[in-house]
Formats: sequence, C-alpha cells, structure tokens
Amino acid sequence: MSLGTLLQGLTFVSAILSILLILLQQRGASLGAGFGSSGELYTERRGLERSLFNATIIFVLIFVLSILGMVLIPA
Repeated sequence: MSLGTLLQGLTFVSAILSILLILLQQRGASLGAGFGSSGELYTERRGLERSLFNATIIFVLIFVLSILGMVLIPA
C-alpha cells in the first residue's frame, strides 16, 4: 500500500467523521442572542457536548493535514 493511497483513505474517513460530528452538535445561541433577545450568549460545554466538540476539532485537523500531505508529498 502506497503512502498516497493511505492519505486518500485517511482524508475520506476524516471527512465523513467530521461531517457526522458537526451534524451531531447542538446548536448554540441563535443570531437573535447577539442582539439581546436571549438571556445567554455564551454557555460552557460540558460532558458529551465537550467531547463531540474536541473530537470535531481533531478530525478536522487530521483532514487538513492529510490534504496537505497529499499536496506536498509526491505519490
């Protein structure tokens, strides 16, 4: 298995997982909250919501780094 094939697979898997993790996250404050119509503008993430947020960041970083690897490393 070549490095290019491995990076393509890693890119595909991390893209799918990133999309799923983004869709699983709860919506934060709406646009109206920025203009004062809601009581809370910022709430702290706790528990599963925090884990989903951190996992999303990790998989997006893996996605970006694998794309950079495909561009910079000749196959």
